[in-house]
Amino acid sequence: MSGIRSPKELGEALRQKRKAKGLTQTAAGKPVNLVQSKISQIENGTLAIELSTLFRLLAALDLELVVQPRQKHEIKGDEW
Repeated sequence: MSGIRSPKELGEALRQKRKAKGLTQTAAGKPVNLVQSKISQIENGTLAIELSTLFRLLAALDLELVVQPRQKHEIKGDEW
């Protein structure tokens, strides 16, 4: 994925990484004190979470956030 531009895309990226690591939603949520239903909502792009929680979840999945200049494109729907 070249860039994440919506909560849904972020959730999908987190889901893909969690599955690649062989983790259930329950196991992925445990180190960050999130129950399975909250992980599901995050992966579906329907739950707003605090940045500190996002960073803990990224760390638990061995991911990092990279901020870069936006490529020129049309913004659609729920894209940021």
